[in-house]
Amino acid sequence: MPQVSEALDRRFTCHHLARVPAEERGAFIARVGANVRGVFTSGTVGIDAGLAARLPQLEIVAVHGVGVDAVDFAALAPRAIPVTNTPDVLTDDVADLAVALLLASARRLPMLDRYVRDGGWEARRPLMPSRALRGKTAGIVGLGRIGQAVATRLEGFGMQVRYHQRGTAQVAYPRSASLLALAGESDYLVVCAPGGPGTRHLVDAEVMDALGPQGTLVNIARGSLVDEAALVTALQEGRLGFAALDVFADEPRVPAALKTMEQVVLAPHVGSFTLEARTAMGMLAIENLEAHFAGRPLPTPVATLAS
Repeated sequence: MPQVSEALDRRFTCHHLARVPAEERGAFIARVGANVRGVFTSGTVGIDAGLAARLPQLEIVAVHGVGVDAVDFAALAPRAIPVTNTPDVLTDDVADLAVALLLASARRLPMLDRYVRDGGWEARRPLMPSRALRGKTAGIVGLGRIGQAVATRLEGFGMQVRYHQRGTAQVAYPRSASLLALAGESDYLVVCAPGGPGTRHLVDAEVMDALGPQGTLVNIARGSLVDEAALVTALQEGRLGFAALDVFADEPRVPAALKTMEQVVLAPHVGSFTLEARTAMGMLAIENLEAHFAGRPLPTPVATLAS
């Protein structure tokens, strides 16, 4: 957001790696790396061990986003480099998109839009009815801030809510004994858990089979949580009914098969992509940088490195 970029440039001496052509970035880092004390990055770009090693004066990594799975904590921990992120300020907008995707899938909105634009309505072509939400069950995978916000919204549509995650959340919703059980008990499975090696392919072929031919998978977390090849196969074979996806395994590349399926709704990783959320995220990341360099407590340190 312009306001964030202006604030960064006004308060710090900035070296914008993203503006440098890919083939020139190595030389660019060689020129400026010795003076870099802080990194401002996104949740999907993060920072790897190679880049961290080329920044000998690095003191802090401020992530513009809530997910930190792209940050190499193993490389930062020996140097006691804190990592911050931007929770809360994007929760509502991400939850809104999760519900929008679920609704778009249930009511088949992309297909209906094409039906009107392509003349199907005027031509009186047959149209299958969509499905109501009231009385259906939504299973939430990961009932953190975003998961709880999604659950609250779906209750407003008359849906029953269940969840599964490591440990028990302090909520009134029933907890399924396992992810597999949750999928079997749900009409809609909404993935809100964090990414990273520990959750890679958490939603696999077995989970999709449990969700079933009338079930819908909604993913607004990270593409890595879903076995994408298994997802394509399950949809093609009718073992899974529908999918609504904002995230993918190899962004921005999306499997060609998903693009051709009427039962799939696709979005380009835009859960927090509102003017309000992105501005708030950027300003909170800046607040963390300013607090660090002023010797104040960090507003939102990542828990794994928090003191």
